[in-house]
Amino acid sequence: MAFENPGRETIKDILEKAGNIAIVGLSDKPDRTSYMIAEALQSNGYRIIPVNPVVSGEILGEKVYPSLNDIPEPVDIVNVFRRSEYTPEIAKEAVEIGANVLWLQQGIISEEAADIAAKGGLTVIMDRCIKVEDSLLIGKRHG
Repeated sequence: MAFENPGRETIKDILEKAGNIAIVGLSDKPDRTSYMIAEALQSNGYRIIPVNPVVSGEILGEKVYPSLNDIPEPVDIVNVFRRSEYTPEIAKEAVEIGANVLWLQQGIISEEAADIAAKGGLTVIMDRCIKVEDSLLIGKRHG
């Protein structure tokens, strides 16, 4: 069966309940899309957790972790800024850490990653921008 993203109401519900969003592939360069989106999510009240094995220290004031497995607290959404071929491994890690949602950014599609995550009990969203969805469905959060 072909993959379909959840409906808008489900996505809205996911975003309203989300606390921690691990952002895999978050760049420390302010001109990168991942940085701009993370900054926007942060300003809307979400807690971002940067995941990038080649950056150490902090991005946007949050400690950077080399992998999802290194994050010492629960993760609601795993938001991915990596090329499609890397996403099945990320999906496996997302299942291992007990995340609720695997979210592949706009332009990123992987049926294999979607299958791995769905079989592990995660909701999967692909080829959608989390910032756009948040702006459309939530607007400003209070938190």
